[in-house]
Order: sequence, then C-alpha cells, then structure tokens
Amino acid sequence: MTTPLPLPDFTDPVAVRRYLHRFPELSMQEHRTAVFVAERLRSLGLRVREGVGRTGVLGVLEGGRPGQTTLLRADMDALPVRELNDAPYSSATEGVMHACGHDAHMAILLSAAAELAARRADVSGRVVFCFQPGEEGSAGNRLMIEDGALEDPHIDRCFALHVYSGLDVGRVGVRNGAFFASADEFTLTIEGKGGHGAMPQLSVDPIVVASQIISALQTIVSRELHPKDPAVVTVGSIESGTTFNVIPDHAVLKGTVRSFDREVRASMPKRIERITAGICEAMRASYDLDFRFSYPSTVNDPAMTDLVRAVGADVVGEGNVVEHDVVLWSEDMSFMQEQRPGSYFLLGVRGGPETSVPHHNARFDLDERALRVGIDMMTGIAVSS
Repeated sequence: MTTPLPLPDFTDPVAVRRYLHRFPELSMQEHRTAVFVAERLRSLGLRVREGVGRTGVLGVLEGGRPGQTTLLRADMDALPVRELNDAPYSSATEGVMHACGHDAHMAILLSAAAELAARRADVSGRVVFCFQPGEEGSAGNRLMIEDGALEDPHIDRCFALHVYSGLDVGRVGVRNGAFFASADEFTLTIEGKGGHGAMPQLSVDPIVVASQIISALQTIVSRELHPKDPAVVTVGSIESGTTFNVIPDHAVLKGTVRSFDREVRASMPKRIERITAGICEAMRASYDLDFRFSYPSTVNDPAMTDLVRAVGADVVGEGNVVEHDVVLWSEDMSFMQEQRPGSYFLLGVRGGPETSVPHHNARFDLDERALRVGIDMMTGIAVSS
C-alpha cells in the first residue's frame, strides 16, 4: 500500500484536491477517502454520520437562524483508469485515477463546509454536506437514500455540481428540467449452433445474427422515436468465438440505452426484444435479454435552478451563467432529485489545451482556478433562501 503524504493544508482547496487526486479509490471502496472526509468535517464541529450507503459520509451544520435544510453533494469515487499525466499529484494507485473530477468536487465541498462553519450564525436552517460513494455505476446516491440520507435530518432541497472540461473557467452551465439522460444497461445473449467455418450450412452463426441485430437496433432511434426525444442505443461490447475457422455457439452483446422521456425509457426493453425476436426467428437462433434499469434522468427543478442562476450571477457575472443543452451522460444525483426539488449544474474547468481533455480520459486534468468558483457557488446556494 502506498504511504499517504502528510495531510494537506485544509485552508488550501488546491492542496486538498491534489492530495485526493494522488490517492484515488474505486466505487464502493472509498474507505480511506471517507475517513479523510469524516475527520475533516468533525474538526469543523459538524455532526457526522459515517457508513451511509456503505462508505458515504454526511456532515450536518446547524445554522444560527431558522430555515430550510439544504443538501450539497460531492461524489468520492475514481475510475479504473491508468493515469498518463506526469504531475507531482498524479495517481499513486496503479490503474486507478480521478479521471472525472470527483477529487475537485470533494475539495470544493470541504472548503465550502469550512467557510460556512466559520459563519454559521449567518446560515439559515441546516446544511448537509453529502459525500457520496459509487457514482460511477454503483448507484451510491440511491444507497445513501436507503440509509436515510434524506431524513436525518429531513432534506428540503438538494444541489450538486460537476466540473466540465467543455466550459471555460469562470462559466457555469444551467438548465431547467431534464438535463442529464437516464442510463440503462442490457445484456443480450444470442444462441446459435456452432460448427466448422467452412460448412456454415450446418450451423446457425450467432455472429451474423448479432450483426443484424446491432444494425437493426439503430432504427429504434432513427425510425421509431420522435425527433424531439433524444435517445441513444449503443452496443459497446460483443464477445463471441475463439478462433478464425470455428463458428461459435453463442454471442453476447452488452449495451447502454440513454433517454430523457420517461415513456420512451420504459418502452426500450420491449422495442429491443421485438427486434431481437424477429431477427432470431428469421435466422433460426434463440436469445436471452437481460435489461436493467439503472440511473433515471436528472431533472432540475425550475425554482432551484433560478436560485443557482442568481448565485451564479453574483459569483461569475450574469453573462457567464450559460443555458446549457441537454447531455447524454447520466448522473445518480437523479435519485435525490426525484424525491426532493434540486438543481444540478456544470462548473467550467477549461483553461487551455491541457485542461480541455474529455472526462474519463487518462490525461484528464482541470484548471484549479475553478475551485474558487465552485466554493463560492456552493456557499452562495447554502445561504440563499
């Protein structure tokens, strides 16, 4: 195990972000990160709950005035990516990297907690600082809800941000209504009949069947859905066969479905199965479809988003609060926003070519000037009524 560096200067969000970047942990394995976060929150005089949703942490700040309870969320998990950046703070954990900016989210929220704790007499109601595990596919947000994250204390409204290399530093992206897409998964197993590659007439080739299905699935979006309803059907993996001259017995396809409309989302398993069943019937194969609903669409409450706009105008200027288009990423903050009014917004971190690399890339990095903007956004939201 890598020996941790000395603890960073907690008054410096850049130092905190770099420390967390250096020691990333995968989804639902954020044990050391959770201890780091909990100890810092406790040092600020907050009431701390640990082990929420397995490795999640909640810090509760009691304000000096009556008012609502506001939840501010940061995710903690890293990705199974081998970092290619050569920086003093590059990942010390082989094959694991904060390639999506969750290290920045934590640094921002820890600094916001410190600043709000120092002025708690000015805070109305309560502020709950939510450090969530498992955003990258493990639905840690839902696990925290199941452990009472929205009820101890009762949450009235919730907010989260995400750093984004597609926006310049000093810009904030907002949107009313559906912002991020739902994300669901499917595994489709095609059963054929194996045989010699030189005698295909004696076999049922599952690879040929799978190729027909992959092409036909694209017609769901292009020919079945209304053009106003954005959606994506992507087959990201196909596994079949062992060598060049053998027709295999089966092929396994894995894919994702993204959409915004609830009815469109609910219809996707039947659409995929209808196409698959027809092709398999025509080509003498059979199939098994496992469709798993995962993250719902992230939907922003208009009133909460207006609050973000107003805070953004104070922090970066009205002209730098941009109305952002929908995106086909997904985000499990959607679970909390299904149950409480909230808003999710984007924080620009692009400061040049080095910080314009896409998320989930092994060279992802960010312009750390954005941390101050994020802190001011979160503290401004917390004290706004």
